Amino acid sequence: MPSDQPAWVLTRRERIGARIRSARIHADLSQVALAERCGVDHKTIHRIEYGVSDPSLSLLLLIAQALDVPLADLVQ
Repeated sequence: MPSDQPAWVLTRRERIGARIRSARIHADLSQVALAERCGVDHKTIHRIEYGVSDPSLSLLLLIAQALDVPLADLVQ
């Protein structure tokens, strides 16, 4: 990630990642299982959950669909 982004961007990414992690656990899915449903590597899910990666809108939509939650609940 570019280091020239404001600190609040990292904070928001971390919050979104935490919501995704919480929804995944609530759905009783492992990172591997969620990754398979989304067609990505499990390391990608890990990076998103910990705010390291900046997921595309398409990937966020796939994650929301796989978790059966509205996208707005993940990115509120």
